[in-house]
Amino acid sequence: MATWRNLTIGTLRLKGTKNIAAGLRRNARDARRPLELLGLA
Repeated sequence: MATWRNLTIGTLRLKGTKNIAAGLRRNARDARRPLELLGLA
């Protein structure tokens, strides 16, 4: 689980997210957002 969280945090940082906690909450609310963040959707 820590690996997935670190991957997510790293991706958010690469995309320019300033507030990591807010970015994690935003992506947790909608299952499509993490896929869009990775460019898979």
